[in-house]
Amino acid sequence: MMTYRLERFLPKIEALPAHGKLRQEDLLTPAFRLQQQGSVEIYYAPHNDYINTAAKVCIVGITPGWQQMELSFRQVRDDLQAQTFSLDEIARRAKEVAGLAGTMRKNVIEMLDDLGLPEKVGVPTAAHLFSDRRDLLHTTSLIHDPVFVKGRNYTGHTPQIASTPILKTYAYEKFPHEWKQLTHNPLLIPLGKSVADILATLIDEGVLDRERCLLGFPHPSGANGHRKTQFAQVKEQLQIQLETFFLRDCKV
Repeated sequence: MMTYRLERFLPKIEALPAHGKLRQEDLLTPAFRLQQQGSVEIYYAPHNDYINTAAKVCIVGITPGWQQMELSFRQVRDDLQAQTFSLDEIARRAKEVAGLAGTMRKNVIEMLDDLGLPEKVGVPTAAHLFSDRRDLLHTTSLIHDPVFVKGRNYTGHTPQIASTPILKTYAYEKFPHEWKQLTHNPLLIPLGKSVADILATLIDEGVLDRERCLLGFPHPSGANGHRKTQFAQVKEQLQIQLETFFLRDCKV
């Protein structure tokens, strides 16, 4: 875990509005901004201070969006007011609420069910990975902290990660460091082509094991209108990859 970051930001979180949803004017401020390069801004979000090192499945997106950021701050704010939880528990609860929140979570669950992943990890449906079997799952992003370009969610395309130093550092240095903390050799599921392309480079560099990466998984965003077509095209290939991975994993 990285709760030292959460501890550092606690006074600023406690100073946020005490009730209701938080606004961009509350969070996209210098108080929570970590880095800036031109129109690219990176902000702190408390849900990424929790790392489930024992996970058997790791799902990786590009970067947390505004919805995830707001939910995680709101959860931490409310838990601090409750004065019931430890710092580690607060970080974990923020992750459970915010990780892949919204329609992405629903779409990911549907695709994982269709691939047959639940049977492989011993749950009735992938929805359990986001509820009572969170111990099996770690959700994260290549760019660990929320990125905004001209105030809008970063989609991984403009600017390119490889040509933007502050983003490149996250993808090629900070993400591999986080991956090494997952000690149970999990299955790695990249969401969409932008993530898969970065992972392919890390595979070529020997940082990641190709057989642990489910490359080709479509981006689950509701904005991806071609998601179902893309999934139909790669479903059989992904099922073969899953079967191969779990057969090998059982022999290790």
